[in-house]
Amino acid sequence: MAQYQDDIKAVAGVKETYGSAWNAINPEYAARMRAQNKFKTGLDIAKYTAKIMRADMAAYDADPAKYTQSLGCWHGFIGQQKMISIKKHFKSTERRYLYLSGWMVAALRSEFGPLPDQSMHEKTSVSALIRELYTFLRQADARELGGLFRELDAAKDAAAKAAIQEKIDNHVTHVVPIIADIDAGFGNAEATYLLAKQFIEAGACCIQIENQVSDEKQCGHQDGKVTVPHEDFLAKIRAIRYAFLELGVDDGIIVARTDSLGAGLTKQIAVTNTPGDLGDQYNSFLDCEELSADQLGNGDVIIKRDGKLLRPKRLPSNLFQFRAGTGEARCVLDCITSLQNGADLLWIETEKPHIAQIGGMVKEIRKVIPNAKLVYNNSPSFNWTLNFRQQVYDAMKEAGKDVSAYERAALMSTEYDDSELAKLADEKIRTFQADASREAGIFHHLITLPTYHTAALSTDNLAKEYFGDQGMLGYVAGVQRKEIRQGIACVKHQNMSGSDIGDDHKEYFSGEAALKAAGKDNTMNQFH
Repeated sequence: MAQYQDDIKAVAGVKETYGSAWNAINPEYAARMRAQNKFKTGLDIAKYTAKIMRADMAAYDADPAKYTQSLGCWHGFIGQQKMISIKKHFKSTERRYLYLSGWMVAALRSEFGPLPDQSMHEKTSVSALIRELYTFLRQADARELGGLFRELDAAKDAAAKAAIQEKIDNHVTHVVPIIADIDAGFGNAEATYLLAKQFIEAGACCIQIENQVSDEKQCGHQDGKVTVPHEDFLAKIRAIRYAFLELGVDDGIIVARTDSLGAGLTKQIAVTNTPGDLGDQYNSFLDCEELSADQLGNGDVIIKRDGKLLRPKRLPSNLFQFRAGTGEARCVLDCITSLQNGADLLWIETEKPHIAQIGGMVKEIRKVIPNAKLVYNNSPSFNWTLNFRQQVYDAMKEAGKDVSAYERAALMSTEYDDSELAKLADEKIRTFQADASREAGIFHHLITLPTYHTAALSTDNLAKEYFGDQGMLGYVAGVQRKEIRQGIACVKHQNMSGSDIGDDHKEYFSGEAALKAAGKDNTMNQFH
């Protein structure tokens, strides 16, 4: 029997227990409110969504065509509208998540104002955004179910009621996994553990952490990145795992991100006790020069390897430099070490979207960890058009085809938009996610900052039209008319904000005395 009907009977039983004092309570109304509030706490959400992610990971292992996707969010409304749109277009949320970008929190949610992605924003603003996202997703459930309950009340015959009841019984929630960015942990391992608990309590089943130094953290697509020795990073991975276990989310997911490909610096020389141990492997990538004891200068730092004294190159910033060209090898070691010490998924931050580059590293990782899987940033920091046109250009040239009609450095130009090369590049962009999931072990594709850019683009278009010659037509033709014709739910913005849910509650609480907002004079009725 459906949960909804069970809840009606359960509340009716409680009502009977308390006698006449509860005469005004309608068990069906209470059951409806329970259905509209399926998830009572963030931990309920974390446990539910962790199981979804684990099942999706297993499905991907069996069939790499079953990769997952998400888009970055910086506000609860944005996340809500994404899931409403996904349900509208695809009838299911299967394999579709949300990503919480630390970059967008820093740029758009900090009380300091817009900040770069350098962990300078309030760290609790991230867990607050997780709560906000799930508040909006739960409200989307309540709104959709509320509409079904209204249809149920208005249904005239048993068949119609049965059809609506089936929709209620099989309602697909808007609540999906969120991959939440904890940056470099905002401090030491204890600080990481405390913040991870807040993430999980807010509903996060999946936490992404990177191997940069917390107080030197940079955006993955900026210069000056500084990594930490493996043992420091592994301590933070363990801290997150303990947070999951303490809170009873035993199958929580940890994404270990390595920035080593673009990070040429380290703040610390790793502790090493025996040749070939993890610290020694980390130090082996340092840019060093061999010297004798009498060549030591004031304040020099030296390490000993294979009986030789080596002086790591130290910069005026007091940072040590890695040898050029070691980035991929360091990424591979980072990934293997993380998976061997409690991480579930990998994130390799790259400077361009190139399947062969990513796949080459994954091939090396899978020699040790056969089922290694990646989360990959399909980043707006990449110039996708130029990158893929250049990749096609290079492939054509290598194949001996005539490329004299193209100037490689200028391939972004609109003059090439209708060319064969551009069409081939666009097709590679279109299939990039499927191709990379099949050939490079990418389980999850995300775009970190999509709504940062869509908000700017749509605002630019509206401002140009509204403040220009088009006036009000700039809004009507460019926004509202499209909302109506595309069936965008928030064209009824009063309904989207919860007005009808509130009306239902007023009726539950006050009966015929309820003063409801959705009467005949509500202008929202113009959008039927």
